[in-house]
Amino acid sequence: MRKLIATILTGGALIATAQAEELKAVVHQITDRGVGDAIGSVAIVQTDAGARFVTDLRGLPSGEHGFHIHEKGDCGPAPNTEGRMAAGMAAGGHWDPEGRKAHMGPEGRGHMGDLPVLSVQADGSAKGDALAPRIKDVAALKGKALMIHAGGDNYSDQPKPLGGGGARIACGVIE
Repeated sequence: MRKLIATILTGGALIATAQAEELKAVVHQITDRGVGDAIGSVAIVQTDAGARFVTDLRGLPSGEHGFHIHEKGDCGPAPNTEGRMAAGMAAGGHWDPEGRKAHMGPEGRGHMGDLPVLSVQADGSAKGDALAPRIKDVAALKGKALMIHAGGDNYSDQPKPLGGGGARIACGVIE
């Protein structure tokens, strides 16, 4: 974990020094056989408005993808509900410390791990930032997994559970 220190100067005078926690996840491609090559990173910084996720990713399919924090810091394969090995299943489900058992998006009252949809450009890159306003303590994310799903996310459990994002395609452990 790194701490960012910002110093504000006005006319040479020190006005304020603030510290913000910063965590990072190196994101890897994942398959039912294991964790593959790194495809970039995501920095997570605490702000007054919530946790800010700054993405610098490449090599992803273009379009919208479900983007979530999962409960366990393990990106490896594990058996799915049908007993077949599946990518990233060792990460468990969406981080849900309040036990809401509902998928309602980053501003809803469901899983705390629901993040804004990740938009990937035609060249496979995703550079930008997203805000998770309900996450007020980024330190609580350390050791959890940051997951990218194959499909988009409608922030609902209907018509498909967990926003319909489907297969897990990329993952990083938050350090």
